[in-house]
Parts: sequence; C-alpha cells; structure tokens
Amino acid sequence: MILLYMNKISDSSIEESELKEPDSSLLDKKSDQTDLAKPTKKRSHWIIIILIALIISGAGIYFLSRRKNTQPNLQSRTVPVQTQSLQVSFEASGTVEPITSVNISPKTTGRLTALYVEQGDKVKAGQLLARMDSANLTAELAQAQAEYTKVLNGNRLEAIARGKSQVLSAKAQADLSAKRLEKNRWLAQEGAIAQLTLDEYISTDKTARASLVEAQEQLRELENGSRLEDIEQSKAKVAAAKAKVDLVRTDLNETAIYAPFNGIISQKYATVGAVVTPNVSASTTSSATSSSILSIASGLEVNVNVSEVNIAQIEPNQKVKITADAYPYRAFQGRVKHIAPEAIIENNVTSFEVKVELITGKTELRSGMNVDAVFVGKKIANALTIPTVAITTNQGEIGVMVLGDRNQAQFKPVRVGFSEGGQTQIIQGLKASDKPDGMASLRVFIDFPPGQTPLRTGLP
Repeated sequence: MILLYMNKISDSSIEESELKEPDSSLLDKKSDQTDLAKPTKKRSHWIIIILIALIISGAGIYFLSRRKNTQPNLQSRTVPVQTQSLQVSFEASGTVEPITSVNISPKTTGRLTALYVEQGDKVKAGQLLARMDSANLTAELAQAQAEYTKVLNGNRLEAIARGKSQVLSAKAQADLSAKRLEKNRWLAQEGAIAQLTLDEYISTDKTARASLVEAQEQLRELENGSRLEDIEQSKAKVAAAKAKVDLVRTDLNETAIYAPFNGIISQKYATVGAVVTPNVSASTTSSATSSSILSIASGLEVNVNVSEVNIAQIEPNQKVKITADAYPYRAFQGRVKHIAPEAIIENNVTSFEVKVELITGKTELRSGMNVDAVFVGKKIANALTIPTVAITTNQGEIGVMVLGDRNQAQFKPVRVGFSEGGQTQIIQGLKASDKPDGMASLRVFIDFPPGQTPLRTGLP
C-alpha cells in the first residue's frame, strides 16, 4: 500500500510537471518567482519522503512483533519426564453375591400348611421355617408301627396255646379209640363181631395215638423255640417292618422345614395352601417358584471377573478397594479370598473368577449390586512415568511427542506399563537421560499447537 502511494505521488509530480511546463516566454517573465518557490517545494518533497520512510519502518516493526507474539511457546505445552515410585493397581467389574445360598424344598410333593418367616428375616440354624401337610403320613406311621409290633411279637404264644389244644384233642381221640378197641376186642373174642371190624378199630386206635404223638412233638417244638431258619426268617420280617416305620417317621419329620444354617431369607416362592412339587431344577431361580418354598442366604462376597492379562498380578489376601454406585463417595475394603484355577471364556474373552472377601461394607452392600474392584499390588520403585494424556498413536503405533532440539516436536514409540493416578509407566522407548541440549530434562507434550494435534491421545 505504501509503495503504491509513493508511485502515485511520483506519477502525479510527473504529470504536473508535464501539464504545467511553461513556455520560454513565460519563464523569463516569472523567473524571479520561480527562484523564490524552489526551496519550499524541495523541503516539502523531503518531508514526504521522511514520513513515508517512518511509516514503512513502523509497519515493519509492527508486523515483526505480531509474528513474534504468534509463535507458539512449545515448552509451556510440555511436562518433564519423571522417575517416581508407582503403585501397581488395576480395576475390574464385579457383583456382590451371597457366600452360601440354597433354595429350601420339601422332599416329596405336598401342600404347604404353615410358613413362619418372611423375606428379609434373619434365621438361625435349626429354626422352624415352614410345615407341610402330614395327615396321610401320620396314619401311615400308625399302621406301620402296628405291623412292626405284630411281626416283633410273632404268633408264638397263640401257637403254643393252639398246640396244647391240639395235644388235648389228640389225647382225647386216642383215649376214645383205645376204649373202643378194648370193647370191640372183647366182642370179637365172644364172636359178636367179625375180625374185619376189629381190625378197623385197631387201625383207628393207631392213627389216634400217632396224632397224639405228633401234636405233642409240635407243642414241644413251640415250647422249646423255633428252628434256626425260622428264627432268621422272623428276624428279617422284623427288620423290614422296623425299616418301614423309620422311613415313614422320617417322611413325617421332613414335613417340618428347618433352617440349615444361620442366614437371611432372601426370597419367598410359596404361600400357605400352595402345592410344592420339588424337581431336579429346584436350584435355579427360574424354576424355584414351583419347586421351592423359600431361599436362604448367608454372608456376602464380591465375585469379580479378571482378564487374562491381569490375573498374574493377583495373589491370595491381596488388598482390594471396592466402590459401588449406591455409595459414590465411599470405598470399602476387601481381600482376595479365592482365585479360580480354570478360565471362563465368554464372547471370545478369557477371564478368571476371583472371590473377594469383604472386610468393610457388609451391612451397606446388598446381594446383586454391581461394584468396581481395584486390586492394589506392589509398588514399582524408580518407575519412569509421564502423564497418561501424553500418550498418543501414530499410524497405529503407541508413542509420545517429545520436545527435541531446536524446539521441534518429535514422535517417539514407547511401550507402556501400569497406570495410576493419571500417570503411566514407560517400560521402553524413553530414558530420562535423553534430554535435548540446553534443557534440564526430557519433556513430553500434553498439549499441541494448532494443526499439530495427533489423531488420538491417551491410552488406546
């Protein structure tokens, strides 16, 4: 613009000189006036030139200062690489679960006649929880006990009495036949009856005597005791009858439902009057409504799925910090209780189930709550750390932008380790001693000048 203005001034001067150039006759007449005006015109010309020069120099200084002020201060966008002690920890998601939980079901199908607890009630081991209908079993037990008593006592007394009666009857028949034989024997001698008739009386007498002897032997056996095989058979019958009584009594006792351990009633599935039919799937919640009466749980623990890459950092009794959405400003303490020996693979992701024992939060946390578990490991001494936000990627490669020589930003590939409190460990790729000339320490970018921001920052 200034040069254009100067050109306009020079052009206008030339045009004026050309347009106003007088002829020779006029010059002679005004020579005195021209001589007087020349110094004034020269002074004006030099003043204009000086003003133009001042304007040019001032504009140059102004643009140079603007350019200097717009240069980015790269050091203000960087932080030094530090060597410090780093606490190793990592986070995983988990769920609060009961330590022990079972569904309570009757042994056999029956109608629920009484329920003595409600959901949320605390119970003790052996406490009566519910009772099933027992009328049929009570009648069956009475019948079984009668049968057992009968088998146990046997028919021995009755058999002995019957044996004695049979002996008496046989003896009476024998006496009668003896008298008849004696009478008919005399008649035969007198010729009043034939020999054949006498033979018949003799045969009847022998039969009566034989029956008497047999009855006496049977009575003797009954009085002396049964034979060994009969005794063993009787013992088997007694045992079978007793087993039936015990079985019915057990079934009757199981109509009363007791708490198996100290705990809390977590669910109630049946009401009084409902028919409960236990089956093999009674342990699942989905089928418990028709196969269980209630559910009892004891204690709380946190079940955490830890990824395969972090499982090597976990050991028994390791400290764990637990947070829940229900208590955003509180942290509960726990420790590693059990590490599953076998991995779980879900959606092509391999993880291990870790049980965390609660040290605090047993009354605040509830079964089924989602929590975050931070596993606190050992400290790494003299770890080379940088802010996590300084980590970036370049064409898929993880690295950082460092401040190099001549105030230039350079990309350095790195291998990262653990992160804690916004700081990330650098395992490979940077050294604290790799500081540029003239700088006290190696510095990495946490902010970038316009147009130089990487495509991605932070841990990938």
